[in-house]
Parts: sequence; C-alpha cells; structure tokens
Amino acid sequence: MVSLATTIQEKPMTYSYKTTQTPVGRLKLVASDRGLAAILWENDDPQRVRLSPLAEDKNHPVLLETERQLADYFAGKRKSFSLQFDFAGTDFQKEVWQALATIPFGETRSYAQIAAQIGRPKAVRAVGAANGKNPISIIVPCHRVIGSNGKLTGFAGGLETKATLLKLESDTARHRD
Repeated sequence: MVSLATTIQEKPMTYSYKTTQTPVGRLKLVASDRGLAAILWENDDPQRVRLSPLAEDKNHPVLLETERQLADYFAGKRKSFSLQFDFAGTDFQKEVWQALATIPFGETRSYAQIAAQIGRPKAVRAVGAANGKNPISIIVPCHRVIGSNGKLTGFAGGLETKATLLKLESDTARHRD
C-alpha cells in the first residue's frame, strides 16, 4: 500500500495597514487579525520593524480604532489605550515592551529602571536595544524612557518628536488633574 503525504503549508500572515496624519507626522498603522502589530514613523528604518506582506486596508477595524484612540490622545482626551496587541519579537523584547506599557502617562523611566523591573538589572543595553525595536510606538510608550542622567536618548521618531510627546503628556496631565 502506498501512502501519500500531504504537506500543509501555512499561508504567511498578511498584515493590513493604513496611514494617518498626526501632530507628529504621518504614521503607518499595521495590524493583523489578532491585533495592532505596529505604528511606524514616516521615515522609519525599514529594518527596525519587519512585518510582511502588507496590504492596504483603510477599513480594518483594529486600524480604525487605533486611529480613533490616537486622535483622542493627541487632543488631550486620552491617557491610556485599550487595544489588543500582536507583538512580533523575541521573548526578551516582549518582556521589555510589556514593562514599557506599565509606565504611567506623563511619567518617565530610565533604561536601568526598566532593566530592574524585569529582573535583569545588568541588561541595561539589551533593554535599550529592545526599546529601540518597539513596534508599537506611542501606545507602548518607549518615548517615556530616558537616560539615567535625565536626558532624552534615541527614539525612532526622532528626539524632537520624543520631546513633543512628553510635553503633550505633561500638559494634558497638568490640565486634567
């Protein structure tokens, strides 16, 4: 008797995207059916977050909700986000990104504080590298991470944008409390 083996190849996930204009420039929102996968800057390094294939879908429900919540954030009406995420990264990166998500609105943390929070106090450089690969800018607030000396350090959206986001949060917190 001859047995036929059938190989089922999983179809690669297609990510949907749409672009949106914000006070900090044009952003590319990317989602899968599982949730928000990325918010990319207009001049983002294509090697920083690699998700493909991408197909434009201006009506994807996750992207529409992300766009709505970002508009509320920039209008000073939102301090937290309520979205499902679909992170693509290593376990360590995901651990760092989860820690970033716990930084309160309008506050900052140092890379060393994040490293200590995840139980790896000597992994400050690795935390910095994972922070730089955070695919969900703004919503997973990597802009709230600063150097131990209190200075603004690397940010995929640029240091000017980082300063703008921190000022927006500071102003919003001051006017809403």
